[in-house]
Formats: sequence, structure tokens, C-alpha cells
Amino acid sequence: MRLPFIKSSAICLLVLCFCSCSKDLLHWQLTQKLDTHTTHRLNKILFVNDTLGFAVGGERFQDADILTTHDGGNTWSYQTFPQSGKGIYGITKAPSGIVYTVGFDGKMLYTADGNNWQFHQLRYDPCNGIAFATATKAIVVCGVSFEIGSRQHIDSAGNVTKYDSLNYQMNDVCMADAQTGYIAGYGIVQKTVNGGDSWDFMDVNNDNFTAIDCHTPQKLWICGAQGSIYKTTDGQHWERLRNGNDLTLPRYHLNDILFTDDIHGYAVGENGLVIYTDDGGQHWMEFDRFTDAILRCIVKGPDGNLFTCGDNGSLYRLEKKG
Repeated sequence: MRLPFIKSSAICLLVLCFCSCSKDLLHWQLTQKLDTHTTHRLNKILFVNDTLGFAVGGERFQDADILTTHDGGNTWSYQTFPQSGKGIYGITKAPSGIVYTVGFDGKMLYTADGNNWQFHQLRYDPCNGIAFATATKAIVVCGVSFEIGSRQHIDSAGNVTKYDSLNYQMNDVCMADAQTGYIAGYGIVQKTVNGGDSWDFMDVNNDNFTAIDCHTPQKLWICGAQGSIYKTTDGQHWERLRNGNDLTLPRYHLNDILFTDDIHGYAVGENGLVIYTDDGGQHWMEFDRFTDAILRCIVKGPDGNLFTCGDNGSLYRLEKKG
């Protein structure tokens, strides 16, 4: 006599579970695939003003690609650079206004006008990120295979002024001002308060930290390849917003993170994953997937919409509902 009741209860529980899960699936107002003229991997996007922007990537061992927009991201032109010939993984704008890129085997390209690029060879390391402390001092972070890493200190001409060989991979770097900066890497987060002359380990671990979103010297977010997300508001103490090792949570592999303000944030990862929070990171929801490609970067564009890029030449403009 109890079997019908048990069966109906199980069905109700499944329906409730489905409703509970599906209510967190968000939908985009617009997903626009942009023409990139390439099928190579794209790693980073940088807008330097309301009209000029770049997306960089290529193939690790053979192609250095740069896409350029002069209309705020509506259209993109494609260039490849045989003199560099290795994939590009980092891009930044120096205080001088010059834009620099770094890539595999220490290949660096830079431009003062957004059109003409100059090539310079750094030390032959797999470089992943670059950030300027001042107009004449930058930090380049490098690494591969988790246990191989380095930190190159360069001047504005690309001359290496200091070199640190390390036994851990370094993935991303930001300089919030001339003195304060952060590095994310395999199992580590480091901080400098003297312009990069020395770096201290912070009390953050248990993930391969892939990206930093730095808003002020004290306020920043980081994400990891195993799905962890952390935040600090004082530059010293960290709050774990998402535990990538929690088996009760979906398994995410995160490559980049973006907070547009203190409560609204996004992160991207494998298989077209975009997750979103509207409560400061306490709760994360998935957007419906518009691609199967790995997404590697997400930024806010000049028009207020989001841009994301990744594998197979993927570049999208995204508009959220509401």
C-alpha cells in the first residue's frame, strides 16, 4: 500500500530537484559570434579606449596572432607575426600608452600607435603575463608544466634587469599601482609592496590559480583551474567564495574572472562555461552555453557588453538580460 506513495514522493523530489537546478540556468539577451579570420586559440582581450582594442593568441610553437578593432569591438582585423612565430598569452598597456604582448619562448611585441608592431626577444621562457609598475618597469611572469616558472623584470625597451628562476608555474600578474602588485600561479599567490623588488607568499593555496581581476591595491579576485574563487578587500586576508574541491558543487575549470562591481561577477572556463554571481560571489549560476570551445578570457567592452574569447578562433560579444 505504501509503494504508490513512495513512487510519487520520489517523482516529486526529482521534479523539485530539477526545478531547483534549472532556475539557476541563465539566458543571454544576445550572443554574437564575431569574425576573427582565424581558427587559432585566442587567449586575451584588451580594450585601451572606447574604439581601440586587441585580442591575442596563436599556436604555441608556430603562430603569433593579433586581432585589432578600431570600432569598439564591432569588427576585427587579423595579423600574424612570423618574426615572433609563437603563441601570445599576455597583453597590457603601460603608463606610457604603449601596448605590450608576451608569449611563448619570451617573444614580445609592442606598439605605440596600435598599427605598427615591433619585435623584441626576452629570455627564452614560456611567458604568460605582463604588468607595468611604472612607465619604465614591468614584471613578466612565465611558467609551464606546473613546476617550471620564472619572473623577468624588464624596462620599457624589453631589457631584462632582473631574473628569478622558480620551481612553480606563474600564470598571471597585475600591478595595482607603482608599488603594489600580485601574482597568481600553481598553488601560490604572491604580493609585492615595493614595485616588484621582492614578493611574499599569501595564505591562499589548493588550486592552480589562473587569473587575477585587480580593482585597487587592496581589492581583487582570483580564480583557479579547479574552480576555486577567492577575494580580498584589504590586500591581506582572503575570503574563499567558491571551493573548487567541494564535491557537492559542480566541477568547473576556470580560466578568467571579471567583477564589474562589488556584487556582479563572471568567470569563464572549459566547454563554453560562463558563470555569474549577483551577490558578491556567495552564489554562482551558469549561463546557457553558446559554444563548446574553451573560453580563456572575459572583459567588459566599451559599449558595456561583455567580450569573451577562446579556442578555435572564438570571439563573442555577450549581452545579459536586464
